[in-house]
Amino acid sequence: MTLTWAQLRDLKCGELEGAADGWGKASNRADAGRDRIETQLLNGLRGTQRGEAAEAAAGRLKQLSQNLSYAYTECGLLRTTLNSMAHELRAQQRALREALDDAESLKFAVHADGSVTYPAADGGLIDGRPLPGGTASVAAAPGLLPPSGLVAPNPNAPKAQDIADRVAKAVRTAAEIDWRYARILRRLKAEEGLKVPGATWTDAAGDAAAVRDAARGYLKDGIPLDASPAERKAWWAGLTDEQREEYLAVYPDRIGNLDGVPALVRDAANRDNLQLLMGKLEGRDDTKSQTQLAGLREIDRQLRAGNKPGGPPMYLLGIGDEGNGRAIVSFGNPDTAKNVSAYVPGLNTSLDEDFAKDDLKRARDTAIGTRIHDPSSAAIVWLGYDAPQSPDGLGSLDVMGNERAEKGGRAFSGFMSGLTATNENRDPHLTAIGHSYGSRTVGAATQRDGGIPGVDDIVLVGSPGVGVDHAEDLGVGKGHVFVGAAEHDVVTKLPSKQQSAAGVVGLIAAGPVAAYVAGDIADQGDDDLWFGKDPASESFGARRFQVDEGPKLISGEGVSFGAHSHYFDPRRDSVSANNIALVVAGHPEKLKVEEYR
Repeated sequence: MTLTWAQLRDLKCGELEGAADGWGKASNRADAGRDRIETQLLNGLRGTQRGEAAEAAAGRLKQLSQNLSYAYTECGLLRTTLNSMAHELRAQQRALREALDDAESLKFAVHADGSVTYPAADGGLIDGRPLPGGTASVAAAPGLLPPSGLVAPNPNAPKAQDIADRVAKAVRTAAEIDWRYARILRRLKAEEGLKVPGATWTDAAGDAAAVRDAARGYLKDGIPLDASPAERKAWWAGLTDEQREEYLAVYPDRIGNLDGVPALVRDAANRDNLQLLMGKLEGRDDTKSQTQLAGLREIDRQLRAGNKPGGPPMYLLGIGDEGNGRAIVSFGNPDTAKNVSAYVPGLNTSLDEDFAKDDLKRARDTAIGTRIHDPSSAAIVWLGYDAPQSPDGLGSLDVMGNERAEKGGRAFSGFMSGLTATNENRDPHLTAIGHSYGSRTVGAATQRDGGIPGVDDIVLVGSPGVGVDHAEDLGVGKGHVFVGAAEHDVVTKLPSKQQSAAGVVGLIAAGPVAAYVAGDIADQGDDDLWFGKDPASESFGARRFQVDEGPKLISGEGVSFGAHSHYFDPRRDSVSANNIALVVAGHPEKLKVEEYR
């Protein structure tokens, strides 16, 4: 049916918004039900029941939680779709009413087909007779002019034409809006049945993308992407509850990764976005999608497993599939904890199953160790950049360069600024931890204006250098820079750039064994590494703490790089893990120190 200007004029946009409110209430109820299952029922069941029956009950509760999560997402999308539709149609109503008001003030008549009749005007140039009236319509554009003669045009004609054009434009745009949103509303429906299968989340991911495309500037333009974290925090605090709910429903990816938004909000947004990402990647057969999907599933598994008794709660502060993948996980609430650490991983780290198991465990181990010294502590693993990837260990030109560290340093600086904006303590103690190439990334972040916002201490482990030659250049005072370097960690012996070109070529071609030999032989007595002074050397000036020497690179059992990865593990290197925890807890005076190299 063709839309008329009378229908647009009489449209009750408030009814669309009323329907949106209803879907919003349904979404909120689903969210409340999901929260009750996750925080009360499942925890209560795990704490009081054991056996097959308890496991079966827990499985059914998890499925119900999944169903409610889907209902929350879809109902939220419906609410935003209707609100956005009302928002856009109301704008066209205003444009139409302004045109109709202009016609009424000029005593023009607007007909049902959108044409506009205008009256006669005062006389022409020669005979002075009244200029005849007429009718303007869109088809008559660019206006009605006499065919010939010295006769002045009726001044009402262009005014009538303008009104006719504005009426037609408002109606035409409103019809396009109606058609666009009708398509979206038709697809926002679930399959029949009580169970939400994994494939349904693929559909939900498409629904969310379609709503974002249809809604266009309704919400997206309001997100302060270019603002500071403090300004973003104020922006979020100033929104109404309904506005927050709509942003979380339609833009969980933007809100969940926006530095300056509170941790609880980011966690809620990212848990929903995690489901959408898994649905998006489900069924794709390319290597990157399958690798990231495995990592996402493992993170999802850990989130659904709940918190172990006495263990730090888990918060998902960032998630995404761009580049090699993004994931930021905190063990402990970084907004309420007095001590907060953020660990930046390095070489070969990407969003995959190994990251979800190993790197998350490192942050969790640090959180547990730190809470022994101060219960008000949280530990974060920050994969907010593309770490260098190398199938041959160290044989990678990306590892040799600074570009990824510089980009990562900018992103890490923004994240830490967000932590300082949202932390509720007057003077929180923040620690930046860089491992492997991640230490170079932390080093790059320190060289930005003002250093790393809020950071009091820096811990460097398994470092090939940080881009500066002295600890005092990192901006926190050399007494607040702490270094752990295992004797058999080949990365901490990566040869310097001053070696001969032939040596570097040999390093790249032959891989980690050549790196180890070159570092151990060619650099004897030298404290230069690839990215500057050895952080474990006396000339660098940091405080070196004890770590286990780690397994040898080459032994009777073969080749091992374990010395590069044991720093955080209390089972494999309890001295190092406890020293890191002491720094994060603000008790460096208890460190077990090590001699410089």
